[in-house]
Amino acid sequence: MPELPEVEIVARSLSELVEGLEIAAAALHREKLAPAFDPKEFARLLSGGRIDSVGRRGKHILFELSSNRTLIVHLRMSGKFVLLEPHEPNPKFTHAELFFPDERRLVFEDQRHFGYMNIAETDHVSDTPEISKLAPEPFSDDFNREYLTRVLSQTRRPIKDVLLDQSKVCGLGNIYAAESMFLARVNPAVPANRISAIKTGRLFTAIRHVLRESIEQGLKAMLDRTNIENRYFNGSSNGSWLVYDREGQPCVNCGRALKRMKQSGRSTVYCPRCQRK
Repeated sequence: MPELPEVEIVARSLSELVEGLEIAAAALHREKLAPAFDPKEFARLLSGGRIDSVGRRGKHILFELSSNRTLIVHLRMSGKFVLLEPHEPNPKFTHAELFFPDERRLVFEDQRHFGYMNIAETDHVSDTPEISKLAPEPFSDDFNREYLTRVLSQTRRPIKDVLLDQSKVCGLGNIYAAESMFLARVNPAVPANRISAIKTGRLFTAIRHVLRESIEQGLKAMLDRTNIENRYFNGSSNGSWLVYDREGQPCVNCGRALKRMKQSGRSTVYCPRCQRK
C-alpha cells in the first residue's frame, strides 16, 4: 500500500498534469469505489468544477475544486491514476473517469478493487471520517519531539504498531516504519512507553529523514502521464533500503544478518545487534 512519500509524489504529479483544468463531466463505473454516492450524484457533484489544487492529507489525495467541493481519494493497494488522450483506450480495471473540455480524461484504475473515494465540502474536509482522526502531518509544527514523546508514553503497544497507527503517527506504513526504527536503533517489539528520551528523539528525526529522502528520490524520475507511480517505484525501492525486504542480508552498520519478525500479521526486518531490546 502506498505510504506518505508515494502519495505525496502522486499528488504533486497530478498537480502538474491537471491543476487548473475544468471537469466537464465525471463517471463512476464501480459504485463501491464511492459508496456514499450513486453514479449520477457522483457525476453531478464533480462536473463543472475547476481543479484548483491537488494536495495530500496523510495517505489521502485531495482534489480541491472551485465549486467548494473536494474529491478525497485513497489509493489503497493498487489504485492509480492515468491521464489519457481521446484516442487512448481505458485500462481494463477503470473504475472512475474525470473528463476535461479538451477531451482528455483522468482515469482511476484499480486491479484489486480496494480504492476509495469520497466527496466533501472543502470547508469541512477535516471533519470527514477519513481525515478527522489523522495524527498531525510529519512535516508540520504540530508533529514534534514533545508530541511523539506524549504519544509513546501513553501505550504499551509495540512501537512498530504505534508507528503504523495513523491516529498516532501519520503517513508511515511497513517500509518507512522499519527504516525509521533502524536509523533510531529501536527494536520493533519494545513497548512504546519504554522507549527512552534519547531514542524517541532519534526516532523523530529518523521519521522525517526517511520520508523526506524518499520524496526527493521519487521526484528525480521523469513524470509519465500514463505511469505516474513509476516515479516512486524508481525511488528508494531501487535497492537502497537499509532493512526493508533485506532479510538475511548483512546489516549496513555491523554486518550481522538481518532478521524478520511477525507483528500483527505484518513482517518487520531488523538488525538484532543494532536494534537490541
